[in-house]
Amino acid sequence: MKTITVVSPCYQEESNVRACYEAVKLIFERDLPGYRREHIFSDNASTDGTVEILRDIAAKDDNVKVIVNSRNFGPFRSMFNGLRYATGDAILVFLPVDLQDPPELIPEFVRHWENGIEVVAGERANREETALLRLCRNIFYRIVNGLSDFEIPEGVGEFQLIDRKVWQAVIARDDHYPYIRGIIASCGFKRLIIPYTWRARKQGISKNNLPRLIDQALNGIFSFTNAPMRFCTLVGFGLAGLCMLYAFYSLLAYFLTPHLAPRGIQTIIVSLFFLSGVQLAFIGMLGEYVTSIHSQVRRGPMVVERERINIPAEPAPK
Repeated sequence: MKTITVVSPCYQEESNVRACYEAVKLIFERDLPGYRREHIFSDNASTDGTVEILRDIAAKDDNVKVIVNSRNFGPFRSMFNGLRYATGDAILVFLPVDLQDPPELIPEFVRHWENGIEVVAGERANREETALLRLCRNIFYRIVNGLSDFEIPEGVGEFQLIDRKVWQAVIARDDHYPYIRGIIASCGFKRLIIPYTWRARKQGISKNNLPRLIDQALNGIFSFTNAPMRFCTLVGFGLAGLCMLYAFYSLLAYFLTPHLAPRGIQTIIVSLFFLSGVQLAFIGMLGEYVTSIHSQVRRGPMVVERERINIPAEPAPK
C-alpha cells in the first residue's frame, strides 16, 4: 500500500487544527481508500490549546505525527523541518490548517501523480483577498521570475504534491531559510499546474502579517538570484557616467555661456543627497546578502524541537 504524506505547519490554530485533521481523514477514507495516510503537524510553539489538541489526536491515531518546536521559527523553517520526517511515496508539501488551500484537491493530485506527473502544483487562480494584497503578490512574482533562471508560476505556493525523488532533491538543500516553492521549482521534474480558488479564512487570524510577507518576499528574491547586486553595479556605472557628462557640460558651459553655467550650493546639495540615498540603498542590498551568508555559515539548527509524537528519533532516510 502506497503512503501519501500531508504536512501541516501550525501556530495558534486551536480553532482549526481538529477540523483540518478530520477533513484529511475523511478524504482518505472516502476517496483514497487504497492509500495509507500520514499527516505531519509541525507546531511553532503555540501557546493556546493547539498542542493539547494535537496530542489528543495523535494518541488516538498513529497516522498522525506531531512536532512541537521550542519557539516560533517561522512558517518556512517549521514546514521544511516537518517535511524532513515524511515517509510517503508522495508528499503534499503544505496543507494549511485553516484549509484556505482545499484538501478536496488531494485525490486529483494523487491521480495525476499516479499517471507519471512528478510535481502536481496547485495554482491560486482566484483569491478571496484584497486587491492591494493581490497587486503586491503579482509584483513579487514578476520580479522573481524576471530575475531568476527558472520560473515560479504566479499563484503557485507550497500546496504541491511531489514524488519522493523530488522530495529527496528538496530536502537535500542545506538552507538556513528555505524558500520551498523556489526550491521545488529549481529542481525541475515534470510538473502539472491545477488552478483553484484560494479561500478566505473562516476562523482565527492569519499569522502572516505585512512585515512577515515582506521578509518572505525578500528571501525569495535574494535566495535565487544575484540580479539585485548586478543592478547595483550597473546603476553605479550609469551614475558615474552621468556625473562625467555633467562635469563635461559644466566645463563647456563655464567657457561658452558663463551666464547659464550651473553653479551654487543647491546643485551640490541635491547631488550629495541623491548619491547618498543611492549608496545607502545599495549598502542595504549588500547587507541582505551578507546577512544571508552569515546565517548560513554559522550552521545553527534550522529549528529546535521540544517534543515529537509518533515520530522515530531521526528523520526518514533520504
